Amino acid sequence: MAELIAAHGISKVFPGVRALDAVDFVLQPGEVHALVGENGAGKSTLIKILMGVYRRDEGTLQIKGRDIREFSPQAAQAAGMAAVYQDISLARSLSVVENFHLGRMPTTRWGTVDWTGANRRCGELLKDLGLDIDPRAPLKSLPVAKQEMIAIAKPVYEGANILVFDEPTALLTNEETEMLFAIIRRLKSEGKGIIYISHRMEEIFAVCDSVTVLKDGRHVKTLGVAETNADELVRLMVGRSMADMYTIKRATPGATALKVEGLTREPRFRNINFDVRHGEIFGLFGLIGSGRTETMRAIFGADPIDSGKLYLDGKATRFGHPSDAIAAGIGFMSEDRKNQSIALPLSVRTNINLANYPAISRFGVVDQAAEREAARSCIERLQIKTPSDEVRIRNLSGGNQQKVVVGKNLTTKARILVCDEPTIGVDVGAKGEIYKIFEALTRDGVAILMVSSYLPEIMGLADRILVLYEGNQMGIVNRDEFDEERLIRLASGLQA
Repeated sequence: MAELIAAHGISKVFPGVRALDAVDFVLQPGEVHALVGENGAGKSTLIKILMGVYRRDEGTLQIKGRDIREFSPQAAQAAGMAAVYQDISLARSLSVVENFHLGRMPTTRWGTVDWTGANRRCGELLKDLGLDIDPRAPLKSLPVAKQEMIAIAKPVYEGANILVFDEPTALLTNEETEMLFAIIRRLKSEGKGIIYISHRMEEIFAVCDSVTVLKDGRHVKTLGVAETNADELVRLMVGRSMADMYTIKRATPGATALKVEGLTREPRFRNINFDVRHGEIFGLFGLIGSGRTETMRAIFGADPIDSGKLYLDGKATRFGHPSDAIAAGIGFMSEDRKNQSIALPLSVRTNINLANYPAISRFGVVDQAAEREAARSCIERLQIKTPSDEVRIRNLSGGNQQKVVVGKNLTTKARILVCDEPTIGVDVGAKGEIYKIFEALTRDGVAILMVSSYLPEIMGLADRILVLYEGNQMGIVNRDEFDEERLIRLASGLQA
């Protein structure tokens, strides 16, 4: 059987940068092929060439044995190719069934829309895929995770036989991730080919057959998943082992920076008690629905509380609004970076200064010299990779966007940094750089309160971990007592 995709010697040059340099990539029928590498390694450029978005400068491309000279997104779709990107590209104002048939609604013999048939066929597919979703439901009424599942189901409905999944589990729960894996295995059994892009190593070994590593636009190696391990893949991508990634120098914690007593917001969480010291990384761990994010938002003043007390450096306080928390020296990094932490259409310089404009403005006029200096200082200190501070932040990699979020909080001189999933959607290389930034911040006495659902990360970085289950505090575990099984038991509502 012919290869679904055979790309050889693919090169692509943009002004000032060679994004791809003689890259080879082959996808077989019935294969799940992982594509991994740091942000900037060339993954997105290769996918866009395969999907007809970019024209290659050099190399040959065959789709299902047919030589491809000129290619376009329309031609890719006609060839049975589809991509599901991390940013959900659906029409949220329309219903599920309308999204499935967008631009080609079925009609009756009288020329009217065949709603009955469309809803029936859509419902049958959703049920077949294990998705309990009403085809008539407005897409925007569904949780984001279910919208993601609709984005995944749509190309299956359209009959695509070459699919690209780009970070498909970023918004999914563990249960939904397993549902996605079941869909992928079904597609594989039908002879379809899948290109799978993920920064999560465990997913590659759970669902993929082979893996291609890219670095700096070059093809490093293609391996069978059974022939390798996570440590080798990380070394191929970034030149160091996974163990080294989670090794940071620990500061000696100082006085208590933040104390939380009896924090309650029913039904999200109740009677939360802990303290965070200057120079300490304090972790919050729990499964989806445990109340981790809600607790962080309440501390920052983004959500109201029913009862409880907060103490900053020993003084009782309460924040009615995030601006109060910022003024008191607390910074916040949301798990939803693109919607809540940065302004995508604006420049790097503007994003770095977003929370700092009141301090560098007088009578509504921004001190542009101070604005530029703050941006320059953050870019240099955090080693943000950007051609200039005037570049729109949407053009930066996920890791560099996240560094800008850190920088935004540094400009306000935050002494307590609340981080909700600080490395979500960030490649392994950028994760290591963010960890080193946290190491430097704790050395300077900053207290870090960090939520992470990834056990190796939170166990590697935190000095202590508070575990939540359905809004209940299950306990605080000290570093010398860290154990994966113990933490999972607590997070599942069981005593360790």
